Amino acid sequence: MPTQPPLPARLQSVQRQHIEHVFQLGEGLDVPQLPAQATIRRSWLRCLNEYQLDPTRPRPTRVVPQQTLIEHRESVDELLHVARAGVDQLYQQIAQLGYVLLLTDHRGITVEFRGDPNQDQQLRKAGLYLGADWDERFAGTCAVGTCLHDRQAIICHRQEHFDASHISLTCTAAPIADPQGNVMAVLDISALQSPTQHESQNFSLSLVTLYARMIEDAYFLQRYRDCLMVRLDTSREFVHVNGRGLIAIEENGQVIAANAVGRDLIAEHQRRWPPWSPHHTPMLGELFECEIADVLSINSATDEQLRAFRARVDNTIYFISLLEPRRPRPAQQAQSLPSSLPGALARLGADDPAMRKVQKLAERLRNEASVNVLISGETGTGKEVVARALHDSGNRSKGPFIAVNCAAIPEALIESELFGYEPGAFTGGRSKGMRGLIPQAHGGTLFLDEIGDMPLALQTRLLRVLAEREVMPLGANTPVKVDIRVITATHRNIDAMIEQGEFREDLYYRLNGAQLRLPALRERADKLYVIRQVFNDVVNERGGSHSPRLRADAISALLAYAWPGNIRQLKNALAFALATSESDEITVHDLPEQCLSQRITRQAPSLPAGTGSDTDHTLLEMLKEHYWNISAVARALGVSRPTVYRQMQRQGIVPPNWQG
Repeated sequence: MPTQPPLPARLQSVQRQHIEHVFQLGEGLDVPQLPAQATIRRSWLRCLNEYQLDPTRPRPTRVVPQQTLIEHRESVDELLHVARAGVDQLYQQIAQLGYVLLLTDHRGITVEFRGDPNQDQQLRKAGLYLGADWDERFAGTCAVGTCLHDRQAIICHRQEHFDASHISLTCTAAPIADPQGNVMAVLDISALQSPTQHESQNFSLSLVTLYARMIEDAYFLQRYRDCLMVRLDTSREFVHVNGRGLIAIEENGQVIAANAVGRDLIAEHQRRWPPWSPHHTPMLGELFECEIADVLSINSATDEQLRAFRARVDNTIYFISLLEPRRPRPAQQAQSLPSSLPGALARLGADDPAMRKVQKLAERLRNEASVNVLISGETGTGKEVVARALHDSGNRSKGPFIAVNCAAIPEALIESELFGYEPGAFTGGRSKGMRGLIPQAHGGTLFLDEIGDMPLALQTRLLRVLAEREVMPLGANTPVKVDIRVITATHRNIDAMIEQGEFREDLYYRLNGAQLRLPALRERADKLYVIRQVFNDVVNERGGSHSPRLRADAISALLAYAWPGNIRQLKNALAFALATSESDEITVHDLPEQCLSQRITRQAPSLPAGTGSDTDHTLLEMLKEHYWNISAVARALGVSRPTVYRQMQRQGIVPPNWQG
């Protein structure tokens, strides 16, 4: 072991005094300098008597090996995915005050860390770093380890630490419990230096406790997202935005699980009515004076979407709101659609601003057959789906919907396909002639997809059709009257095509009576809604009696991917996953690797040419950014862990061996 540099004389003196105080407590003496907190005193005694820690021999910081750290992080992967937003938000509030932030697992290993890079060496030496072990059995009395033992929030300030090498630190920690009340993590903020007064950390305790509860509740909401849930509070004003209690229930009112506030209510109920065992989960009606029907009708029967019920245990009035499952049950699908829009238009999107604009404009245009609509957007954004929804929601819904892809029909045949032809009009035609696609749309809607690929000569004939509302089939002498609504779509820049003489300006203005611009899937705020809708559509198309589900890791990967092919590519990816999955649960490993692995090989535009592989730089930088946590990198890239490992092997990337 390398020789430690000598400590300043003053610090040596303080450490000697601290060690004397530890021994004085162990000998049963009570002197003014001993910690006032009973939790700290009990911890010191545990360190001496149970763990046999020697206060005269401070232990060096213990950092677990890199592979061990990866295993610890992967064991709490689902929690980390939920907690990072709270971790980042809390760190933004404390960073300027000189604090660092640690999130440990239930064994005291630091699995998430935020700190000032300029203090990197000092923080590593103090153990305030990723992979550090703060278990009380090893590190002695400390905020994390003692919090884990006592299962309660705690301040461990300066000389309250057992190990003399930690007495300059101030640490404040709070436990994060799973829905069953078991501690699964600890949130801690620490500083290398702080005021000597213990009271200076009281606000830190409140702040850490608040964020620990926020993370705990966010995890609870994620864990039971497919269940009915009631949110409750004694304040009417805070129920919807910050209701303290969360209880997941079955449709019959059986309690499934609860957060800390809900568990306290259940525990008090069990103390008052002892016939129930500690493991009994009561009915909601046993906790409150309510009928389950009253709870289930909260959203539909009340303007405020909350109701007041009296708790049976102490007659306290609680205001309760009902959270519907994030994945609607089949019977609820129709009820969940926005009431102001026809069903076909409502299904186009959820809460994306750009799609709401499209939906509202489409709702106003659905019965305006004289207004031709142009739908623009990248390839695969669902232009035909929007056109069909516009047709299905309007007064022409009982008429035909004829879709024509102008880019898919050979130029030599497009005229005959659109306008039709008489018998004998040309060699190779049908002996009885053919009714064109435009006449087939009579009484309904003609959808011309990829209108930008229509040849110029045909654009002139289409303009005449729109102006005169009649079609002249090839070889005919008499025009055919047509009553059609025309909807067109394109992914091309028509304005630029007009400037280059590739598209008729007068036709463009005739077609563009109103324009609906569709956002790319990567830009949509309701991407999760789209993923679930497309998944349900693919499942229904496949048929079958069972309903497979998308697991959280698959959804996370789908959300992370950029989808250059938009909704069409998403549909193909989900169809592939359903076809190849060996179970009723679609995981990230079932998703097509060719599609998702492209995120690893995306360009790094900041790299100058000639500096090596953009791919290597991007993956290596992301590995460093995520502290070599393969799961975190895989989730960020939207791929499976084996994909990341394979890419690392191909590129010769080897994780560093952080032995501490």
